[in-house]
Amino acid sequence: MKEPLLIILGPTAVGKTELSIAVAQELSGEIISADSMLIYRYMNIGTAKPTKKEQRGIPHHLIDIIDPNQPFSVADYCLWAEKAILEIRTRKNRPLLVGGTALYLKAFTEKYSFPELESNYQLRENLQKKAEQYGNEYVHEKLRRIDPTTAARLHPNDLRRVIRALEVYQLTGIPLSLQAKKEKQSSHHPISIGLTRPREEIYTRINYRVEQMIENGLVEEVENLLKKGYSPNLVAMQGLGYKQIIAYLQRQCTLEKAIEILKRDTRHFAKRQLTWFRREENIHWIDLSVNNSKKKLIEEIINFFQQKEQELLNLSRN
Repeated sequence: MKEPLLIILGPTAVGKTELSIAVAQELSGEIISADSMLIYRYMNIGTAKPTKKEQRGIPHHLIDIIDPNQPFSVADYCLWAEKAILEIRTRKNRPLLVGGTALYLKAFTEKYSFPELESNYQLRENLQKKAEQYGNEYVHEKLRRIDPTTAARLHPNDLRRVIRALEVYQLTGIPLSLQAKKEKQSSHHPISIGLTRPREEIYTRINYRVEQMIENGLVEEVENLLKKGYSPNLVAMQGLGYKQIIAYLQRQCTLEKAIEILKRDTRHFAKRQLTWFRREENIHWIDLSVNNSKKKLIEEIINFFQQKEQELLNLSRN
């Protein structure tokens, strides 16, 4: 019998953190982050990283595991997540995979393997300069010519992944869409619960979150990262909240404009997340604006998970 794995996913600012911690408390669970920005040390405010107080004693994994200038791939994530799950189950606790990085979730649950590739930093820097000079669409068009499948999946503004796809082709001569392949079936049976809200409600929460980040010292956090010597061109520093504040610190725009762009870019990101997740099958969606009682929400998540868990057990007996 495959081990059931509870996954709580959804767009940024929907309310995953607080709810997943409450569920973990009820299920004797430990949380494994599926967020591509929470892996970085020193980047707390702009990533909305849960504080120790907010974690409420629930162990969290794959948070603060590398420095901002260290490389980290999807393949790395899958290895780290698998190791964390094994350790959690050894302690007789229940792993909860929680986050909004769809590629991490898909790669892990569908057991994809990825070739080990070195990085071509000169190519990355060159493509980054091309994007700054001619626009993101220029670089995206380069990808479309060699790998239309990956280009169709990636938005032109998802520049980091567009550049990585071009880098993979440059290094191997094989499009990224043909690089990843499914291995043998995963030993986990994912039970996925998607959290959602009406789009305007998500956007309102995003705007409020950005304002809170500024109040909590996002500008100072980015300044400190730059003072530590972390380049603005690093993958980590191109993340939401960092790229926009760097533009302000480099006097490319006012702080008010940077905040406005950050809100806009985060709303666009949330929209892309929802589009991706909606394409996936076997996700049980819960609208948090309808079920506004936290107690009822926790009960619904746990009841759904336990129902599916029992169904799996029954199947294994037959």
